[in-house]
Amino acid sequence: MSAVEQDRYGLPLSTDSPESAQAYRDGVDLLLAFWPGAVEAFEHAIARDPDFALAHAARARIHAIYQQREPALQTIGRARELVKRRGTAREQSHVATLSLAIEGRSAEALTATLSHLESWPRDAMVMALPLGAFGLLAFSGRADHDAARRELCDRFAAAYGEDWWFMSNHGWALTEAGELAKGRDITTRAFALRRHNAYAVHALLHAMFEDGSVDEADALVTNWIGDYDRSGMLHGHIRWHQALGALDRGDAAQAFAVYADVLRPTMESAPPLNALSDCASLLWRLAAEGYSVPPNAWTDVAAYANHRFTGSSLAFAEMHLVMIAAAVHDKAALKGRLAAVERRLAEGKLPAGRIVPHMVCALRAFADGDWRSCVDQLKPVIGDLARIGGSHAQREVIEDTYILALIRSGELAQARIVLDARLHRRPSARDTRWRALASG
Repeated sequence: MSAVEQDRYGLPLSTDSPESAQAYRDGVDLLLAFWPGAVEAFEHAIARDPDFALAHAARARIHAIYQQREPALQTIGRARELVKRRGTAREQSHVATLSLAIEGRSAEALTATLSHLESWPRDAMVMALPLGAFGLLAFSGRADHDAARRELCDRFAAAYGEDWWFMSNHGWALTEAGELAKGRDITTRAFALRRHNAYAVHALLHAMFEDGSVDEADALVTNWIGDYDRSGMLHGHIRWHQALGALDRGDAAQAFAVYADVLRPTMESAPPLNALSDCASLLWRLAAEGYSVPPNAWTDVAAYANHRFTGSSLAFAEMHLVMIAAAVHDKAALKGRLAAVERRLAEGKLPAGRIVPHMVCALRAFADGDWRSCVDQLKPVIGDLARIGGSHAQREVIEDTYILALIRSGELAQARIVLDARLHRRPSARDTRWRALASG
């Protein structure tokens, strides 16, 4: 009798093909590291065993990350059929939980995930769902999602031990929750365990952003990125972090070069939410500080957004879609987006709550040069920024907008209060420049 195949975490896999099981193990590691090759690995696993449900579920997950809705639904549907015929209780729960996430039933998916982890804490593909800046917790609308991720990782750390993937997540969760030194230390150890781990590099960049290590972050990217193909999920986003460092130094030309040379050329191949948020927020930051942005840059991003993002969606996506519409002065789009989010808010279908319509109005006002209205819209909700989701580095663009509006509207005392709090937390050449402006 042949031995039962297992994943890297010791959980049984319902396949009789050792080659399929190995391809699945390889694919999971590549996906968790955000490294190229996961698609090919899962498709090879399926080719060697077409009835292997978890390989189909993993392939569906990647379809979902790239917002390929119909293939994602078809593939996860196939996984559901297969796991009923040949699948353990863990595998059935695994597929059911991924199905909820892929179908967009986020609240149910989060509940199912937490229940699943009670029985199978080392099921990394399920554990990954609530983690990260784009996970179920981050997009739950909860103001405490950073703390919730830290608590989740703290709780299950013993189950994973010195595992490069889990430690990458645990370190980042600690960083986002304010435990910078501990978070950076754990993430550094994770990176040392597996250097071909874009997730760990990304988490390290967040730690360096939060503690003000701008030059160190730039060196990390420069020295490491050569091993990471442009097809990698996080390639553009990692370079986006490098652009933030350039902006901190006041090097707008270098920041825009990241857009022109990296983000724009890979826009169609990157995960859509990454492409949208990286491009829109970088151009917005440049324009907000008064740097020149070529009109065709905004036109290109607007065309991409109009093609990839229709209707009202996540608050995090709304933030960037509104930036684009405001920047190109598309009043009809802004009116439509505001009406949609207000309707969803009234229906109780907007988890992030009231900050979203305030944010729409504030960004529109800022683009129009109406600094007072921008301040009036953001002031009552600036403490709710976490509810938008994403990372602190991504959400900070709204606080940046608020600070600049405060300075330009003459509310210098309030601008100093916000900037002093930021400078107390971390050094920043840009914030120091803004603090001088706010001194009058």
